Amino acid sequence: MRRTVPALLFVLAAGAALAHGPTPQKVDQTVTIHASPDAVWKVVGPFGGIGAWHPDVAKVEATGGDAEGGVRKVTLKKGGTLVEGLDEWKGPEHTYSYRMSDPDLKALPVSSYSATLTVTPDGDGSKVEWMGRFYRGDTGNEPPEELSDAAGREAMNRYFADGLKGLKAKVEGGATQ
Repeated sequence: MRRTVPALLFVLAAGAALAHGPTPQKVDQTVTIHASPDAVWKVVGPFGGIGAWHPDVAKVEATGGDAEGGVRKVTLKKGGTLVEGLDEWKGPEHTYSYRMSDPDLKALPVSSYSATLTVTPDGDGSKVEWMGRFYRGDTGNEPPEELSDAAGREAMNRYFADGLKGLKAKVEGGATQ
């Protein structure tokens, strides 16, 4: 009996450790742009305007403008659609936060995400930070590789990095791809 109880506790603890499910993931990308925060915000601030500066975006349909509850449907060039709802938009502070409404694993291998984009002064220019929190595409205990934490981090990092490169090119006078 004395050996049975510790063995049973070990088995229960091991089972609980394996059954915890997904953990929240985070990506954080920044870029420095040689323009004033107001000039950068003029391009990046409109919630429905992501198609003007993000090179991965084929089309955007937006409703509700920059008001809380606004929605944008972002169709990506590689396929898939991101439906995102605006949680908070603070024009004077140059920041907004939004979240994905319904997952589209073809667009990004994540089951949910929320993100914040902020423009702040940085010397003679601006720093743009795009931070997101998300869960992997398959929230089960043993996701396939293409829907894993690593796949989600890679896709979100690439999407944010591509967007910030496109924004920098747009604001500094270059053309986006």
